[in-house]
Amino acid sequence: MLERLAGKSYFCFLDGYSGYYQIVVAPEDQEKTTFTCPFGTFAYRRMPFGLCDASGTFQHCMMKNCIEVFMDDFTVYGDSFDRCLGNLFKVLHRCIELNIVLN
Repeated sequence: MLERLAGKSYFCFLDGYSGYYQIVVAPEDQEKTTFTCPFGTFAYRRMPFGLCDASGTFQHCMMKNCIEVFMDDFTVYGDSFDRCLGNLFKVLHRCIELNIVLN
């Protein structure tokens, strides 16, 4: 991640509100998230923290060429102010498309 950010001059930082939980787990994959507790057996319908490659899945749902995702935090970047602003517009538009809520 640091290699991709090196040399960039402008950055915007966004905090996803419980970002992973906003990504739907495909019905055929929900059984893979099954857990048992004293209250019964349950499966996640939304992607929880801690799943293998959850971070990569979350970033893939966004975009790869102008954003880095760490946990549920986004870093949007650009070589110039206008490029960074344009990338921020794309990311915010993608958040709207996916119903991703930001803090």
